[in-house]
Amino acid sequence: MKQKPYIIGLFLFIITGIMIGRLFYLQIINDNYKQLSLKNAVKKEYIIPERGYIYDRNGKLLVSNLQVYDVMAIPNQIKPFDTIAFLKYTKISKKELLKNLKKAKAYSYRKPSLIVPKLYKNEIALLSEKIIDFPGFFIQKRAIRKYHTKSAANVLGFIREVNQKELKNDPFYLSGDLIGKAGVEKSYENILRGTKGVKYFLTDKYNRKIGSYKNGKLDISAQAGKDLELSIDIDLQVFGDSLLKGKRGAIVAIEPSTGEILALNTAPTFSPEFLSGRNSSKNFNKLFRDKVNKPLLDRGLQGAYPPGSPFKLVDALIGLQEGVITPSTYYVCNHGFKYGKRAHMYCHCGANGRRVKLPWAITYSCNTYFSKTYINIIDKYNDVAKGIDNWSNSVKKFGLGRYLNTDLPVGNKGFIPDSKFYDRYYKKGRWYSTFTLSNGIGQGEVLTTPIQLANVMTAIANKGFYYTPHIVREIDNGKMPIDKKFKIKNQTGIDSKYFPQVIESMAQVYKKGTAKYSQLQDMELCGKTGTSENKIKIDGKIVKLPDHSIFVAFGPKDNPKIAVAVFIENGGYGATIAAPIATLMIEYYINKQITRKDLQNRMLNTSLENIYKIKYNDKQE
Repeated sequence: MKQKPYIIGLFLFIITGIMIGRLFYLQIINDNYKQLSLKNAVKKEYIIPERGYIYDRNGKLLVSNLQVYDVMAIPNQIKPFDTIAFLKYTKISKKELLKNLKKAKAYSYRKPSLIVPKLYKNEIALLSEKIIDFPGFFIQKRAIRKYHTKSAANVLGFIREVNQKELKNDPFYLSGDLIGKAGVEKSYENILRGTKGVKYFLTDKYNRKIGSYKNGKLDISAQAGKDLELSIDIDLQVFGDSLLKGKRGAIVAIEPSTGEILALNTAPTFSPEFLSGRNSSKNFNKLFRDKVNKPLLDRGLQGAYPPGSPFKLVDALIGLQEGVITPSTYYVCNHGFKYGKRAHMYCHCGANGRRVKLPWAITYSCNTYFSKTYINIIDKYNDVAKGIDNWSNSVKKFGLGRYLNTDLPVGNKGFIPDSKFYDRYYKKGRWYSTFTLSNGIGQGEVLTTPIQLANVMTAIANKGFYYTPHIVREIDNGKMPIDKKFKIKNQTGIDSKYFPQVIESMAQVYKKGTAKYSQLQDMELCGKTGTSENKIKIDGKIVKLPDHSIFVAFGPKDNPKIAVAVFIENGGYGATIAAPIATLMIEYYINKQITRKDLQNRMLNTSLENIYKIKYNDKQE
């Protein structure tokens, strides 16, 4: 009996020791409960960085930021709330609210999601005072794009809310974040977006902020995105837009000495601010559904068309390099080139049975000369497959038939055929050079984009090489270099000695040839007109519509500052619309003024809308 108090005391001592040890472990060693408590008391908010600004080559501000406010929600923190009051403060419909809440829960119960986007300061004022009445909801600052130009939407691009795929692929983004979807906003997203910051707040039981956590020691500041200086001249871009009014087509202007894109016009187009603000999604859908005008199609980068006569310049240079023609080579042109028993390649160069040499052939665009040159290029190796593959590879060295790898997110590689293509089409061993004759004058199977043709002009202006075209000139005031590929010379494989005669002949196109009515008095330009056939199918029948108008040029002839390609759908002869536009673009860029007011007024008043009203199905021949 005397041992009983001792045993009881020992038991109590052991129990007390266990409890103290457990408390010590829970409170000092294991901080799970502390972290759980903090999780309820500490709120983490991301600070969205300011997106980088965008300027033109002359330092003119094109895109900045405008502060707006998003209403966010964390689903597992939402408690019953006054829906009617919430709808009143945010001015959204109940259907939209329920839809966004459902979307938020599907994304994550613990992470914040966007519920009401892009409210302006005056719209958020009342909700800011009442946000405490809506547990689980909070207001987050955000910047949307503010545009200082109504031009260059295809270049600048736009930003939109990230989709589920983007959320999954990049941990940087959270639901409701904005991301570049087109233009430089997309291709330079990682540079423009900046780095997010984080702030930690202590909250009370009502989820109200009551102060900074640990005096902000864990907070991380946001880092603004880096600014971009584009290569485009916004004044030239706006001028180009005015010339394309009432037309469908593209203008591409490049600086030969650098490959910098000076203007990239496409028509029809839209103001970049149309895809900013709260109605951006609705406006985008409107543009996307327009299958007739296709305003979202950048015709300068994505439109693939037969190049027509400008392609003759490439064949001329290849012919010279291959030695199948020389400056003294001539062919007799009798209104065209006959081959086989019936086939006839018509020509309107005006030779009328006379001998045609290269200068005349380029100046007056002789189909006969270039048809025979093309055949001689293909037949040189006495093996049509080898000949056409050699021709195809030579053409591709000018940047045709492949992506140019610009710093813009869209493009079309066009098409330059080779022997494999014709083997599939005609069957191997059953075709000859004359089967592909149209390639020699830029028709047939050849397809190019306006930017590719402008790039060909830079290669000729440089007498044998070009720099990959690009739209960004400088990043972060020069602190970050642009991609080194834009500094590399791409060689065409044509010796420089063959270019002067081609260039001189292009100058004659302006002086006395097909573009003589578009020449400038005080500046020597070099150019080449082109007309591309255009056939479509209406009610199952092939109908010929007005041809496409094409013109390529550079100027001045000596020390060229700008190379231009103009493509006008259904514009007719190249000399009619495309040539005047190219001339005006060159003069405006170099002189900052227009002397050919007659050309300018005619282009401003020329509309092809009546032609475009013809209804046809989407399948074009």
